[in-house]
Amino acid sequence: MHFEELVQMAVPIGQRLKARAETIAIAESSAGGLLSAALLAVPGASAYFLGGGVVYTLPARRMIARIADEEMRGMRSASEPYAQILAQRSRENLGAVWGLAETGASGPAGNRYGDAAGHSCIAISGPVNKVMTLETGQTDRLQNMMCFTASALALLSEALG
Repeated sequence: MHFEELVQMAVPIGQRLKARAETIAIAESSAGGLLSAALLAVPGASAYFLGGGVVYTLPARRMIARIADEEMRGMRSASEPYAQILAQRSRENLGAVWGLAETGASGPAGNRYGDAAGHSCIAISGPVNKVMTLETGQTDRLQNMMCFTASALALLSEALG
């Protein structure tokens, strides 16, 4: 997969968001900014893209996503519950109609929580709430990042109808 393919996936998403006057906020981790980049590569993205962040570390979770340590008790990152709260908080923090979050382990090794490379949890918060877990079975970091992004865009497209 190449970045241009991700942008091609993002074009109809951007068109639907613009036509409906809806906005989106992004929080991504192991996709490393590719999700935001794909959505922002669509001309006219300023009509729907309110902002995003790469929430890759504990300080980023606290400062960018504004998720307190107490909210994380009994929850690990790279999980569906964390992806859900990350999507919700992104939407709420920026006042967007939609929040989209991704968190996982891009590789080449797994993460410290025991997830293998290629593990990602993706969530949508908004008029429709969705969450999914993806296991690519691959250790190639860049390919996993691309796959995580493509899967997040596909889930968003499905949620938008």
